[in-house]
Amino acid sequence: MQVGIKGTYETTVTDGMTAANMKSGALPVLATPMMIACMENVCFESIGPHLEPGQGTVGVKVDVAHLAPTPVGAAVRFECELVEVDRKRLVFAVKAYDEAGLIGEGRHERFIIDNQKFINRLQKKFGGAEK
Repeated sequence: MQVGIKGTYETTVTDGMTAANMKSGALPVLATPMMIACMENVCFESIGPHLEPGQGTVGVKVDVAHLAPTPVGAAVRFECELVEVDRKRLVFAVKAYDEAGLIGEGRHERFIIDNQKFINRLQKKFGGAEK
């Protein structure tokens, strides 16, 4: 995994993505949890092609600021760049833009995992039962 990997994701804000719908506020604007989910997704997708078979990543830390509101119907673009690699720890710079400019920015950390080992530990943690 090399520093410098970039990714972009574009979407249009729908009613289902609003603070009012997600119960994180009362207004019909892009919800902060949805902005964060899209930031995580662009990071996840950007490094997928660089992983070994059987590997995945999990998000472990998010530190972002939601700087401006975005209404339903507006286009939003999410961008990421891998800025640090420390063994299995990956740190991304993330930004989000709507048609008027920057709406969010910060950092997101993910860890590279072995998918099967992760699932095995999860099942052991919960007594072998899938929840």
